[in-house]
Amino acid sequence: MSTHDKTLKLVTNLNRAAIEAKLGELRRGAQSSNLSEVASMLAGIEGLPRAGMEQRVRGALKWLAGKPEHKSLTAQLELVEINLPNLK
Repeated sequence: MSTHDKTLKLVTNLNRAAIEAKLGELRRGAQSSNLSEVASMLAGIEGLPRAGMEQRVRGALKWLAGKPEHKSLTAQLELVEINLPNLK
C-alpha cells in the first residue's frame, strides 16, 4: 500500500445503474481481499428495492466497522449509502 491515501470524490447523484455497478465493483474487490462475508452481502443486489439495497450496504458497513485496514472499501460503501436515496 502506498504511503498516502487516495482522495475519494464525493458524488451524490449516482443513479441505479451507477450504484449497482459500483456495488459490483466493491463486491469483486471484497472477494479479491478474501472478505467473503462482505462479498456475499453485496451479491445479487441488481434490481433489489431500495430497502433491500440499504440493508445489504448497512450490513457490510457494520461488518467493516472497526477494521481500519479496510477503510477504502468502507469509504466507498459510505459513498454508495449516501446515494441510496436516489433510488425511487
